[in-house]
Parts: sequence; C-alpha cells; structure tokens
Amino acid sequence: MFEIEAWYLVVLPLLFAAGWWLRGFDSRVRAADQGAAPRSVFRGLNLLLNEQPDKAIDAFIEVVKLDPETIELHYALGNLFRRRGEVDRAVRIHTHLLNRADLPARERSNALAELGQDFLKGGLLDRAEDAFVRLIEDPQQRFSALRALLRIYQMEREWLKAIDCARRLEREAGESHHVAVAQFYCELAEQALAKSDLQRAQSYLDEALVADRKSVRATLLAGDVAMQRGERDDAIKHWLRVEAASPEHLPLVAARLTEAMDKAGRRDEALNLLRRALLDSPSIDLLEIAYQRIGEWEGPAAAEVLLRDELRRHPSLLGFEKLLALRSAQVKGDPELDLLRSLIHAQTRKLARYRCSKCGFRAREFHWQCPGCTSWDSYPPRRIEELDAA
Repeated sequence: MFEIEAWYLVVLPLLFAAGWWLRGFDSRVRAADQGAAPRSVFRGLNLLLNEQPDKAIDAFIEVVKLDPETIELHYALGNLFRRRGEVDRAVRIHTHLLNRADLPARERSNALAELGQDFLKGGLLDRAEDAFVRLIEDPQQRFSALRALLRIYQMEREWLKAIDCARRLEREAGESHHVAVAQFYCELAEQALAKSDLQRAQSYLDEALVADRKSVRATLLAGDVAMQRGERDDAIKHWLRVEAASPEHLPLVAARLTEAMDKAGRRDEALNLLRRALLDSPSIDLLEIAYQRIGEWEGPAAAEVLLRDELRRHPSLLGFEKLLALRSAQVKGDPELDLLRSLIHAQTRKLARYRCSKCGFRAREFHWQCPGCTSWDSYPPRRIEELDAA
C-alpha cells in the first residue's frame, strides 16, 4: 500500500508539469498562427487614418484570410469596397457571410442588409428590393428596410408602393412623410392626366390634399384637370388659389392662368394681377411672362416700359439681357451692342438655373423632386441670381 502511494506521489507532479508545458506550447502555437492578424488589423487602420484606402483594403483582406471568423471585419471590408464603387467585390464579401452555415440569425440579417445596400449602390434595384422585403419581418431591421424600400420605389416610380412604405413608417416609426406622400399622389395624378383619365387624376389629387392640405402642386394640377374637363372658371379658381397660398409659385402657373382669364373675357384683371404680383413678389420668370402678355395685349412700347420700370426697382442681369435683346431688334448692325449681348449671355447662362436648397444641385428647369438628392419641394421657384441677391 505504501509503494502505491509513493508511485502516485512521483507520477502526479510529472503529469501536472507535462500538461502545463503542453498547454503553454499550444497557446504559443495559436499566438504564432494568429499574431499576423492583429498586426494586419492595426496596419489597415493606420492606412485608413492616413487616407490610403487601397493599401488598407489589402491589409484587411490578409486578416480575413488568416482568420475567416472575423465577421465585423467582413462588414468593414465590404463597406470599403462599396464606398469605392467596387460593388461586385462587396457583394462577394457579404454573400460569403450569408452562405456560412454557422452564422447567427442576427448576423445573417445584418449581412443581408449590407448585401441590399450593395445592390442598391450598384443600381440592381430588383435584387435590392428582394433583400429589403425579406428584412421587413425582422424587428431589428424593419424600419431601415422600409426606408430603403421607400427610396427604391421612388427610383422605380412605383408610387403606390412608395405610399404604402411611407404610411407604415408614419404609423410604426412616428416619422413624418406627409409632404412626400402628397407628391407621390401628384405623380400618380400626372400619369392619369397623361392618359386623360380625369376621374382618377382628381381622386389622386384629393388624396394629395388630404396628406398635405398646403400642397401647391396638387392645387396647380387640380386646375389642369378642370381645364381638361372644359371647366375654365374652376381652373382659374384653382390657379388663383396658388397665387393666394404661395405667391412665389405664381410664375409656374401664370402663363396658363392669364391665358385662361383672357379667354374668359378677364384680360384687364389678368394684367392687373401680373402688375400687382411683380410689385408684391418680384420674379424674373414672372417678369418674362408679364413682358410677353403686355407685348401681345398692349403693344411692344408698353412691354418695354414695364421692363425698364422693373429693372429700376429690381436690377438683374437676366432682365438686362432681355432689354439688350429689345434694343438689338431696334438697332441692327451695332457690333458693340452685339459684343455686350454675348458677354451678358455668357454670365446669365449660369444665373438662369434653379438650385436645390438641400444639396445645391442646379437645373435648367424647375423640379418638384431634386434630381441630385431626391428631396421633395426643395427647389425654390426662383433663379439662382434672385436667390443669391436675396
């Protein structure tokens, strides 16, 4: 019995020492295998801080190869590719994550969301839509998925689907999309007008005004619907409401309005409206319309008087260019006048555009939705020259 206990006393410490040594050896082997990964991570971060994204990507790719389990690094690498416009590589990174059988459910949703953003960036709207539709059922991703779908449906001009997404976000997330919803209904109304479906167009406009009772566009289009129905007096009433509710938007409808008033035997009223509007809310576009109408109805001399008076009150290069054109028609063959006109025209081309109040995107025509940032009602109905002078 004594011999057995002595054997234990000798062997047990040896086994303990061997286990301790083997454990340390295994740790050292793992550290040697993975030691390159942290170094590559730090190197990649340093390159990013030094604004060297190309080299940073190479460093992160090295980490992913050494340690495929780094989920967060997959996301970072995919986002880098997407920001650089290398959508196909971003798609491969996020698809690789999705194909992993051991990926937790929450991370699978995150990977699908990133993949949807990849498709959206690459213009693959059908695939992006499919990804975000699948994410709607995930409570963690629902609102971001609905926002992405709202953006996609606007790009696809699927206005009814866009309305549905906006309504859901209003109900569930407490967001406000009433201005956009009114614009979506206006887009549908314009489509119906193009098909001469006046009843449906009016129905959409009614919905637009329910969503946003101050919608200038809906009121303006209501006048167009009435005009197509042959209801000139109703059309005039709608367009006059535009002038009463938002005088700065009058230039958008002044040509139609004054023509309709003239045909209704209200020419004097139309002229008084234009002159009063120029005094209350001066506008280069409105001056152009007033100049044309007065020239047609009262003669060129009266139009020139209006132009000169307006330039004295509100000097502008665009108005001065119009005066030079009038003078050139009266005095032909003057090389100095022609040179002055060409110089002025070179400047007015830049000033005769509209500018988005959100992103600064410039356009030759007025837009209800900015082509640059896709914001609604972000274009003031005034030219850049007027905005800069304000």
